[in-house]
Amino acid sequence: MSNAINRRDAIKLGVGTLAAMSSAGSLVAADEPRKRTIKKAVIIDMVRGGNTIRDKFQMLKDAGFDGVEMNYPGGPPVDEVRMACEQTGLLIEGVIDSVHWHQTLGDPNPEIRQHGLNALLQALQACKDIGGTSVLLVPGVVNARISYDDCYVRSQAEIRKALPLAKQLGVKIAVEDVWNDFLLSPMEAARYIDEFNDPEAIGWHMDLGNVMAYGYPEQWVKIMGKRIVKLHVKEFSRKKMNEEGRGKGFNCKLGDGDINWKAVMHALDDVPYTTWMCAEVPGGGPEELKDIARRMDHILSL
Repeated sequence: MSNAINRRDAIKLGVGTLAAMSSAGSLVAADEPRKRTIKKAVIIDMVRGGNTIRDKFQMLKDAGFDGVEMNYPGGPPVDEVRMACEQTGLLIEGVIDSVHWHQTLGDPNPEIRQHGLNALLQALQACKDIGGTSVLLVPGVVNARISYDDCYVRSQAEIRKALPLAKQLGVKIAVEDVWNDFLLSPMEAARYIDEFNDPEAIGWHMDLGNVMAYGYPEQWVKIMGKRIVKLHVKEFSRKKMNEEGRGKGFNCKLGDGDINWKAVMHALDDVPYTTWMCAEVPGGGPEELKDIARRMDHILSL
């Protein structure tokens, strides 16, 4: 949709901001040991440099990451990704549906919904083929053209068509909280997931930074509980949001904003959540990636 935030563009636009910020003031101690066994990953679009997928995977492995989140359909050849995993030891955390913002499952046009469904099915298969376990899905976008209630009904109807394949492949559909003006409270998000009555095939992709504009991530974690399939982590400053605009709230490094990471991690312990934490922040080359890994280790140590 024209008013939607494009995930890849947002990450790329943030690189200049990251490069301009000095790491001298980092609040994170180097080589801080993890307290938890949750594995660390980043989105592949965050990696700057490397001529091949193998090069990028090796860069992530050297920076201290366990895995990576890919984009499909339209991602690299499956065989190339599998070979890169074998050669570097990097794991596939999961897949992001690459068309869900523009070919939404809540659109009034049935052809657009069909394109969106086809893309979701392709993403599920690609995820299975490269060794991932979930596909991140933005279920729909609410705007002046697409009403909230219609988006709710249409998106659920289309997702139900993909549940049999998800269950067959052992790959979960993970619905994410994003700035799409839809599923704006954890109570409603829990209801949306529960109405599918299929926890083996669908759950929640919890983005801890996205909810800071209208809530508290530790409260979302408590309510979403075992529905949480995967985590995205980014930082958020309410001060920047209030003074500079909502999107500017993301312009701070992990650990330097307003998220109460200790409360979040303890809420995750209570679920319990033990699988993956994937960063969705401005990326960079080896040094920037190592800094992100250190900051994630600090969060995991709280």
